[in-house]
Amino acid sequence: MSTDFRTAPLDATSAERLAAAGLRYALVDTADRDAFSAWLQADMRGFHVARLNDELLEKNLEGLAYRRTTGVFDDALIDPVTPVGTVNSWIGEVTVPGSRTVPGWAISSVTVAPTHRRKGVARNLLEGELRTASALGVPLAMLTVSESSIYGRYGFATAAMAAEWRIDTKRAKWTGPTPGGRLQFIPQEEFRALVPGLFDRVRLSVPGEVPLWDLRWDQIAGLAWEDKGSAAKLRAVRYDDEKGKLQGLALYLVKGGDDDFTKHTLEVHHLTAATPDAYAALWRFLLEVDLVSEVKAYLRSVDEPVRWMISDMRAIRFTPSDHQYLRILDVKGALEARSYASSAMIALVVTDELGFAQGRFLLEIDGKGVGEVRPMQSVAPRGSAALALTVNELSAIYLGGVPVATLVGAGRIKELRSGSAAVVDGAFRSPRTPSLSSWY
Repeated sequence: MSTDFRTAPLDATSAERLAAAGLRYALVDTADRDAFSAWLQADMRGFHVARLNDELLEKNLEGLAYRRTTGVFDDALIDPVTPVGTVNSWIGEVTVPGSRTVPGWAISSVTVAPTHRRKGVARNLLEGELRTASALGVPLAMLTVSESSIYGRYGFATAAMAAEWRIDTKRAKWTGPTPGGRLQFIPQEEFRALVPGLFDRVRLSVPGEVPLWDLRWDQIAGLAWEDKGSAAKLRAVRYDDEKGKLQGLALYLVKGGDDDFTKHTLEVHHLTAATPDAYAALWRFLLEVDLVSEVKAYLRSVDEPVRWMISDMRAIRFTPSDHQYLRILDVKGALEARSYASSAMIALVVTDELGFAQGRFLLEIDGKGVGEVRPMQSVAPRGSAALALTVNELSAIYLGGVPVATLVGAGRIKELRSGSAAVVDGAFRSPRTPSLSSWY
């Protein structure tokens, strides 16, 4: 697999299609300050975000320069330098079952100017990204989305959910363990210095997680916010175990309380715990902060243990949503990268409208959970489980968080042999629910 992704040629098919619509498809040189600044401001416009001020513009110019940055331009405009379509991408990685990682073509900043809708801009940006990734040998693509209705047509599917948790602290009396370590407040700058290393210790145990970049950590820590008043209200806490080793970090913001000072809302902006002890200590702390009536936590797992650590589960309001989208490009490369929970022989008949993952495949999993994929003849071998599915469904079940039986029940996967769903679910299941704790 080539890793020289920034200098890979532009996709010729997308370039030709956009040229036929009077538009120019081009890479943006992130070393060209003026061109990259115009691209960044177009990206902000696409997400209805305020123009970057000088300080934040500098941070973005530096923090995102490593990415492959692409724009669609209309040279007939008064301002031909600002793109009417944007996307950026890079070769990252995503954690898969077995505490392994697989390379993923991370896609971000997909925008189309409202003045240039229905000209094929989004289609050619996304298909161009997929063709480029495939040409470089990247086994899958990944993204998080603002509009969930768009990406299925390109073969993407939700592989990991996220949830918003709201907890009524008056009803949520702590019944969980009492940790033996120490909690203490630390400055935001110390949190920023410590959190990448701790997070990297943890993310390899969570299917669906991805490594974060320096600018994103600055943003999480409140060091790259335009609203400096709110950033100054962030509070950071660390948890050290009984031996004095850092095992947990949390960052939160207390808001509200204007009408009743005993009814503030505590927003959990980040929580990473490397041990069950650290997890319990941080959650207990957050739920017992004085003058707080509600704790809100965003982008958390749909299967948080804290649900079982309080006296009344009905104190929790829980809103799940789609979050980590995957799109398999290379069936062999993707399926052989992860480990499996049980031995099995699985025949997969995969359809893919864009052609990348189309084919008949036989996945053989040995007693150690290692999978091998080879092409399959027209008939599935005797004794194998057999499924017919699109690349969307294959991508959805890949991390082990979406049951095959559920998609069979939804009419999205067809069992070619009775009982196949149970076999595949047994092999694909992940001991830890897939999750993703950030946007990218």
